[in-house]
Formats: sequence, C-alpha cells, structure tokens
Amino acid sequence: MAEKHSSSSLGIISRKSMLFLFLFASALFMLSWFFLLRSTSSAGFNDLSLLPHPKLNPLIDNGNSASWNRKDVEPSIGNRAILVDNEGEEEKPQKKDDFGDVKCSGFDNNYKQVLKIFMYDLPSEFHFGLLDWKPQGDSVWPDLRAKVPEYPGGLNLQHSIEYWLTLDLLASEVPGIPRAGSAVRVRNSSEADVIFVPFFSSLCYNRYSKVNPHQKKSKDKLLQEKLVKFLTSQKEWKRSGGRDHVLLAHHPNSMLDARVKLWPAIFILADFGRYPPNIANVGKDVIAPYKHVIRSYVNDSSSFDSRPTLLYFQGAIYRKDGGFARQELFYLLKDEKEVHFQFGSVQKDGVGKASQGMHSSKFCLNIAGDTPSSNRLFDAIASHCVPVIISDDIELPYESVLDYSQFCIFVRTSDAVREKFLVNLIRSIKKDEWTRMWKRLKEVENFFEFQYPSREGDAVQMIWQAVARKVPAIRLKVNKLRRFSRFGTQKDGELRKIPSPSNFW
Repeated sequence: MAEKHSSSSLGIISRKSMLFLFLFASALFMLSWFFLLRSTSSAGFNDLSLLPHPKLNPLIDNGNSASWNRKDVEPSIGNRAILVDNEGEEEKPQKKDDFGDVKCSGFDNNYKQVLKIFMYDLPSEFHFGLLDWKPQGDSVWPDLRAKVPEYPGGLNLQHSIEYWLTLDLLASEVPGIPRAGSAVRVRNSSEADVIFVPFFSSLCYNRYSKVNPHQKKSKDKLLQEKLVKFLTSQKEWKRSGGRDHVLLAHHPNSMLDARVKLWPAIFILADFGRYPPNIANVGKDVIAPYKHVIRSYVNDSSSFDSRPTLLYFQGAIYRKDGGFARQELFYLLKDEKEVHFQFGSVQKDGVGKASQGMHSSKFCLNIAGDTPSSNRLFDAIASHCVPVIISDDIELPYESVLDYSQFCIFVRTSDAVREKFLVNLIRSIKKDEWTRMWKRLKEVENFFEFQYPSREGDAVQMIWQAVARKVPAIRLKVNKLRRFSRFGTQKDGELRKIPSPSNFW
C-alpha cells in the first residue's frame, strides 16, 4: 500500500515538473519575441542617415506618422507633392517659373544634363530631299546659315515633328544660332545617349505612298526597305539591338512595313491607335504633340463673357474605328443653343474659319476619330479654348510631368453619348473655373509650340527631355543583353519580324 502511494506521489511531482518547464519555456519564448520586436521598431535601431531626405525621419519614428508636418510639403504638379527642407530658413513665397504655376519637373530641375545624340548621315533622299532640296557638294545636309528648306503647309504640318527635331540637331553644330540646349549632336556614337534616325517618314507617306503606274512598289515602301537594310547592318544597331535608336513615325500610317522589323527602337508617335502593344507602347516610346495648324491666339485678352460659343467642333463627323462617338454626338448636340457642331475641312479657308471659331469659343471638343488623337487638341490649346477630351485610349505628350486636368476636361465616351450629359456638364462649369483653366492654357501653350530655332521650354525641347527620361531604362536593357555576350549567342542584331493583326491600321 505504501509502495502504491509512493508511486502516485512521484507521478504527481513529475507532471508538475513538466508543467513548470513548459510554462518557463513559453515565458522565455514570449520575452525573446518582445525584445526582438521592440528592437526593430526602435528609432535608435535605424540609421536615419541612410534616408534620402531628413523630412522622412519622423515617418518611421516608432511607426508613427503623426509627427509629419504638412508645412514640410510644397505643392507640385496636380495632387503630387514634394518634400522641402525648411529648417533654419524663413518661410519664403513660392517662386514661379516663366510659365506660371504649371511646372514640368522634367523641365525645371531633374534633367539639366544635355542629351547627347548621334545622328546618322543618311542620304538626302531620306530627309530634306523629300522637300525637293538638292545637296551641294559632298554634304547631305543643308547649310542652315544660308537657307533653311521650307516644310509644306496645310495638313502636312501637323506631322512635321521629324523636320523640327532634325533642324535642332543640325543647329547644335552651327555657332551663332541661338537655340535652347536640351540636346546636342555628337560625332562619336559610343559617347551618345541615343542614336537618331533622320527619316522624314510622315512626309514620305503623305507624298509618296501611292504606287505610280510604272512602279511595282511605292517610293515610301522602297525607302523603308532601304532604311531597314541600312540600320540592321550598322555596328550601332548591333551593339544595342536597336534599343537606343530613335525613329519618327508620327503619322499613324507612316513606317507601316519598317515598324514591324525595327520594333526594339524608340518610336516618336502621335498615339498607339494603329500599333500592337508588342511593337509600340507607353513604356518604350514617346508621344509627341501635333503641330497646330490654326493661328495662335496672340495677345489674347478675351474673357468668359466675350466668347459667345459655349462648345465648338468643326471637322469630319463620320469616322471609322473609335470615331463612332462623333456622329452620336453630332445628333445629340446639333440643335443645342450656343453649340457649334458642323462638318469642316481645310478647303475654302477652313483653317481660317476654324481659327475664328475656336478663338470665340469657351470649350472645344476633341473627339476620337480614326485614331485616339487628333490635331484638334493642340489647335484648342493654341486658341486658349478649354479642350473637352472624349477619347478613352488617348495618350498625351509629357503627361509624366504635366497635369492635363488643370486645363482640360476629360469625359468617358460612354458618358458623353448619354442624352444631355455632355451639354449639362459643360454648362455646369462657371466663369471662375473656366478662367482658371484659360489662364493655365496660356501658361502651357509654349510646351506645344514648334519653331526654328528652338527655344527653351518649347515642343522640341520637351520632346528631347521626354527621350532623356527613357535613357536609364534603355541602358538597363542594353546592359542586361550583354550578360552572356562572351558566348557569342547574342542575336538581337538579327531582328525577327513580329506578325501584326491584319486590320490594325
């Protein structure tokens, strides 16, 4: 009996010991986690000197963001903000740039380094020869000190980006020509940030895309074939697989054949409406503005009350693809009071009438047509007529540094074609709001102005800065391509043709 009692006592003691050991181990485990978590959340554990800006330090102090002072933030573009350091300084009024409150970060501070560009000396048949210019001597370029070849007028002008960019690069080598300096031509391709291909593809399409009776192929197609053969044989192309090359194809139908073979290059385009995303996309390429064809509104002293037309549209009404909204809106708006919605063209002084109409209108419609973009947007900006954009797939120039909502109204197509929706929306915008947007238009209009010589902050300089913002990504791609170059398996110089949908243009 005593033996049985002793055995029972030992069992109880053993169970108590096990329970004590379990509780002790659990307590140690919880304490260790407590000290670990405390150490990682402590401000002393973090080296705050590693942070990019001292104003960010309070944001991680004890995991509490309450100590962040709103005075440490100054407004930038739209709803974005930038941190400023006000310690030890008296508060100063915000300095405005030359263009008012609208700031382009790429223009102000971030891209002061000049873009170095190597430009191929292509035969004149690819560029100024298309303007009927004849080379003198051995040079393939015109002497800008003597005479600058003129670009044809009319609707040809809207896609003339290639002309202005090429002139600016040529002028960078001529002493005495006053020009802005976002880009400069270099003669050694190994020193260049990008390689520029001076092919006037939009002009070539406009003038030479039709096949003459004695030809099997149009001059446009023949030049594209020659260009592809030339580029893919160059050491510069083979070195990067074409990824650092800049090609201009602003007209939506330009470079129709070459684009599917030269797809790694940076394209400067009006939009992506007729491009499959594997050939052109917003990550790789640059969207450039059209050159406006109506007259600029110089010395504009108009007001909300002095512009009698509420909403203005004049142009082609029946369009294919995404342009169905034009005819829908025509039937919805044609009888509305103070709304001008009519068919128009460049014939019979169409440009002059459009200039007068836009200059006397408060709002101007920019509706998708055969492609998401049109020159009408940039005509509206030049007229200081607040653009109303109805184009769901539109991409806009320099939008990474410019907030279009400050001077444009965006309306979804599905909303715009609802009865009375659009006209009620426009009528709800009162004088004060319209005046703010009108002032913004006057401040930003220079960003869309093409001219020679180019000036600071105009369209040519803004495009070069947009290209410059692509350079880091290009270098990353090219450097990654070189990882296994020692094995001789790199074949990016041998371009594969990407099949594109048969109906994409």
